[in-house]
Amino acid sequence: MCPPTYFTVEYAINPWMDPTRPTSTSLAVEQWTALKETYERLGHEVNVIDPVAGLPDMVFSANSGTVIDGRVLGSRFRAPQRSAEADYFRRWFLASGYKSVVMPTAVNEAEGDFTWTGSLLLAGTGFRTDPGAHSEAQEVLGVPVVSLQLVDPRFYHLDVALFMLDDQSPSPLVAYYPEAFSPGSQAVLKRLFPDAVIANDDDAVCLGLNAVSDGKHVVMPVEATHLAEQVARRGFEPVFVDISELRKSGGGPKCCTNELRG
Repeated sequence: MCPPTYFTVEYAINPWMDPTRPTSTSLAVEQWTALKETYERLGHEVNVIDPVAGLPDMVFSANSGTVIDGRVLGSRFRAPQRSAEADYFRRWFLASGYKSVVMPTAVNEAEGDFTWTGSLLLAGTGFRTDPGAHSEAQEVLGVPVVSLQLVDPRFYHLDVALFMLDDQSPSPLVAYYPEAFSPGSQAVLKRLFPDAVIANDDDAVCLGLNAVSDGKHVVMPVEATHLAEQVARRGFEPVFVDISELRKSGGGPKCCTNELRG
């Protein structure tokens, strides 16, 4: 995770961002701190990278890299406003002991568009990550990749349209918002995950799918009440957090969280 010490909205690179709308850095820090403390209360270890002045979106560390079995595929941002983040994240991975860190040649916004299911990597494209990054991820990480086409600019990354509830069971369980995907991608998701939790419009527009599950608890925006009811019926425990200030940049719990696997 990366503290939002320099959080603000000074440019617009997704439909959620409006530079004319007031923001509060102190409130963003308060909400981020509560999210970090929630993870720690649930028993998770949180590693923190130092923020950098002039990079207000560095708080969204899901975009720092994709880590599977200790191998790291770094990030390459589409927006020039975020491009400098990639090297700070690369240096953090190396300083933290990761031996295999590969920087991509194609635009690749890491866990923003890559979701690990436990057996394959779901890979989004349409607004940020290049389709060519999908084959690059397969070569670098050595895992099968399934491409999914995003069609609604509000859901510019895969991690605001879909999340894993359980990547440890023989039948991985996901939650997603069908309307964020092309018809062909919807058909793929139905085939791969016939028992998926289906989000509604209200879940999607509060970024309810930008959630983090540890297989038992689901950390999610407080407004996502319908989605919370759905995941509770499946045996998971919803844990609510307020991300209203961070949402002004189009981010939520998952955007603020990079999951280190191995």
